[in-house]
Amino acid sequence: MNKRLSVKHLLGIKQLTAEDIDLILTTADQFKEVLNRTIKKVPSLRDITIANLFFENSTRTRVSFELAERRLSADIVNFSASSSSVKKGETLIDTVNNILAMKVDMVVMRHPNPGACVFLSRHVDSKIINAGDGAHEHPTQALLDAYSIRERLGSVKGKRVAIIGDILHSRVALSNIYCLQKLGAEVMVCGPQTLVPRYIGSLGVKVEYNLRKALEWCEVANMLRIQLERQDIRYFPSLREYTMQYGVNKQMLDSLGREITIMHPGPINRGVEITSDVADSDQAIILGQVENGVAVRMAVLYLLAGRTDE
Repeated sequence: MNKRLSVKHLLGIKQLTAEDIDLILTTADQFKEVLNRTIKKVPSLRDITIANLFFENSTRTRVSFELAERRLSADIVNFSASSSSVKKGETLIDTVNNILAMKVDMVVMRHPNPGACVFLSRHVDSKIINAGDGAHEHPTQALLDAYSIRERLGSVKGKRVAIIGDILHSRVALSNIYCLQKLGAEVMVCGPQTLVPRYIGSLGVKVEYNLRKALEWCEVANMLRIQLERQDIRYFPSLREYTMQYGVNKQMLDSLGREITIMHPGPINRGVEITSDVADSDQAIILGQVENGVAVRMAVLYLLAGRTDE
């Protein structure tokens, strides 16, 4: 197997090959072992400086990246747009170039505008990792989701995965579709017709508007939250009605007659897309996804830094 990624940046899953994804997941296996040790730190990126640029609020992704960086012994610069010169009108390129002038090797960036990371990669001389750009892509979330499926079911190839909820506004959905298909899984999307993009069928996924049928078809259900903060119009009458049509509860899961795996990228809206008895059940691997996120992000940072020969 090739020990180097075919890309210089991680801008999206779309740019990765199946071999790239396999390399990231197998490298993450090694880092998961490190995380289970008493001493959870390795010196792999000891002389690398990484800037975390978050132009959008984030808790889990930002903390996960920061923890991954610390576990690899990197030096870290944390940047929050809310307390920066961006508020004074500074451009994205100027902001990043000022940070790079401080001799930063890698930039992890979340930005509300789709394509911001691609734009940046063309204008600055540093390795860029997309931590989510608008409703476009969230590559490390898709990688940790694939890793979690592989850990639970043995492999991703041939598995039936349903992505359920607000497909229209979700960067997680698009990255997952690309990642799962490249690893040989079958993918279905399910949600209200108003929240499923018309073009989605052209990506080779099945489309279903009936939750029960989607759950009967799949082996893994990845539940997405309703992204009210991205919705400028009403896509359904009320949250209560959405929950009645697309919320998953334990009674519904038990009635399937077989066990399926429940995933969620977080944050969970308990009682909306899933009930607490589902989120906290043995069928859910939600906390496992969080744990795996650190190992997967360690693998991405390590491979992009080109430290595979050490």
